[in-house]
Amino acid sequence: MDEIDNNVDDQIFDLPAETTFVSDIYERIKSELSKVIIGQETAVSYIVVALFADGHILLEGVPGIAKTMIAKMITQTTKTDFSRIQFTPDLMPSDILGASVFNVKTSEFNFKKGPIFSNLILIDEINRAPAKTQAALFEVMEERQISIEGETFKFDYPFIVVATQNPIEHEGTYRLPEAQLDRFLMKIVLDYPSLDEEINILQRYKSDFDQTAMQSVMPVVSTEELLMCKQKVEEVHISDELIKYIASLVNATRNNTDLYLGASPRASLAILKTAKAMAALNGRNFVIPDDIRSVTIPVLNHRIILKPEREMEGYQPSDAIQDIIYKTEVPL
Repeated sequence: MDEIDNNVDDQIFDLPAETTFVSDIYERIKSELSKVIIGQETAVSYIVVALFADGHILLEGVPGIAKTMIAKMITQTTKTDFSRIQFTPDLMPSDILGASVFNVKTSEFNFKKGPIFSNLILIDEINRAPAKTQAALFEVMEERQISIEGETFKFDYPFIVVATQNPIEHEGTYRLPEAQLDRFLMKIVLDYPSLDEEINILQRYKSDFDQTAMQSVMPVVSTEELLMCKQKVEEVHISDELIKYIASLVNATRNNTDLYLGASPRASLAILKTAKAMAALNGRNFVIPDDIRSVTIPVLNHRIILKPEREMEGYQPSDAIQDIIYKTEVPL
């Protein structure tokens, strides 16, 4: 029995080096998105990673750089139920979760489900709603269920929230609670397109002011295929040395002089899941250090808090994470 245990790591080499099912699904999604979206390839790959790792996604960027379009098109490529919620300052928790409505015919209260009861939920401008409304998402995002009036409603697979937000310094925005931010698997920061990309955008839509091209994006991935991708990601092998590497990266955030708050063990699990998904996306059934490094910033940048003096100097969370990645020894 001891001999079998000692050879477990060696047995991984008996597996095929390529596992193309997940990467084929990714290429299918990317092909559909390319009908509408120009550039943002890195952001799209991160979103698909989160989708395959069964995690919630937060997209941040200034208005007008296609955050909502990307989120909507991603959901449009899947054959699942979809709902969209526009967050506003006067939005109430019952507008999201649902409420009991009195039925005159039966003289009873019946629960009417809110828009959160779906598979893929697009929450637009999530940081425009106050804290009371934000708190309504805590249980549903973490446990995939909600408890209302003594009754618990469980959600079917998949249940993924894709949220967009404007930078916190923009007028009319509220800072999301740390507990809620921690429930997002990844925070993806979108930037302005390059000059060439912007020219291509203008060329594509110069005769299509109504953006009818968006209607050409078709659902190409079924719920069953999404579930299979999740299972394939779970099967991806990661060595003990790389597990220690992940733990070292996260632990370094708790001992960094630039940070007021480091990342929790939930962040370690998030890096593990997304690194495995990134490996599968690249057609491998094993994780390499590059997979871990590539997902560390989007997984950690919303889970750490800079010290006020560093923030005033213009230092960014991504700068601190990049420094930690550079200083942490990579296993050979």
